[in-house]
Amino acid sequence: MLQLQSLACLSSLSCIMVPCLSSTHDVFATTNLLLSSRGNIGAKKALFLLQNCKNFKHLRQIHAKIIRCGISNDQLLTRKLIHLYSSHGRIAYAIFLFHQIQNPCTFTWNLIIRANTINGLSEQALMLYKNMVCQGIAADKFTFPFVIKACTTSFAIDIGRVIHASLIKYGFSGDTFVQNNLIDFYFKCGHKRCALKVFEKMRVCNVVSWTTMISGLVSCGDVQAARRIFDEMPCKNVVSWTAMINGYIRNQNPEEALELFKRMQAENICPNEYTMVSLIKACTEMGILSLGRGIHDYAINNGFEIGVYLGTALIDMYSKCGSIKDAIEVFKTMPGKSLPTWNSMITSLGVHGLGQEALNLFSEMERVNVKPDAITFVGVLCACVHMKNVEAGCAYFKRMAQHYGIAPIPEHYKCMAELYAQDEAF
Repeated sequence: MLQLQSLACLSSLSCIMVPCLSSTHDVFATTNLLLSSRGNIGAKKALFLLQNCKNFKHLRQIHAKIIRCGISNDQLLTRKLIHLYSSHGRIAYAIFLFHQIQNPCTFTWNLIIRANTINGLSEQALMLYKNMVCQGIAADKFTFPFVIKACTTSFAIDIGRVIHASLIKYGFSGDTFVQNNLIDFYFKCGHKRCALKVFEKMRVCNVVSWTTMISGLVSCGDVQAARRIFDEMPCKNVVSWTAMINGYIRNQNPEEALELFKRMQAENICPNEYTMVSLIKACTEMGILSLGRGIHDYAINNGFEIGVYLGTALIDMYSKCGSIKDAIEVFKTMPGKSLPTWNSMITSLGVHGLGQEALNLFSEMERVNVKPDAITFVGVLCACVHMKNVEAGCAYFKRMAQHYGIAPIPEHYKCMAELYAQDEAF
């Protein structure tokens, strides 16, 4: 009897577990079945397919199915397609779809303006906003943050001021999210006084408002004002602390940055990767190797992965503080490497007189299909200078222009001049 009860219990458990384990598989199976079937699907099933889309190829297959089934005029589906094409960086598809919509609503206009802004097409985003206004479509509070962002990235101060006036006219000037974007806009366009006015008129300031002010003042070089704002903050988070620490680094005051980090620890605020990078930069500025090693140990002991951003900062710190051995060790243990990581390591090897190792690393970089840039070749040519290898220098200079299409910059010519000078002296 007991055995029968146990079997029944196991049976009921399996009934519960199987759907959980196979739910992902079921979604894929259903998606593939709907795509491969010759019959028509409705808007609801098409939306299900779009919500479970995994890549661009899959997205195009779903889109083709929507067209074949004659439901491409459904605005909900079109908006979802615009969003997905934009998220895959295929903005041309998104724009084409937008222009197929008759009488798009404010939400759809917001979607395409956002898509252009986040894909770096600020001027197109502003043109779309202009068209929206000309067609008499009422903007809402979700329209303006991305329009302001477009003004910020294109440094369109005059258009930004017109947008600000429109905000006041339509009654959105008191929205905190909009005001935060305005502060960032005025600071980045070099209008500190306007940014301060927006901040002073805010009825409600959140952590983002205060932090945007700190970052903006730091970028203007006014660290003292930034510190006053920081000290006045009623509530600080790790981003606020990091912004102030980074402010001291950017303005060549690493000692104050480290003191602020000690206070941050005393208040039990856990640092993030950006905090650690700022601290590593402080150690680099001070040139204190033992301090840099201490921060590195702190990062490891507190579970920080030595990723691309932190790893590159560590390589630069160890190199400039005189320990190329530690720099090489960090480079070797990094799970992933960006172009700046390779550049930093190649340059570091050259500076420390390890020219052949630098050239070998460049060859390895090419072997793993990482495309070099102008900075890479500065490091490579510097290595040739340290090796006094004119022939190799000329070969790399030629390869840079002919194979990679990189136009020489003054640093490249300086290296070549040094190489030829060494050759003549020899």
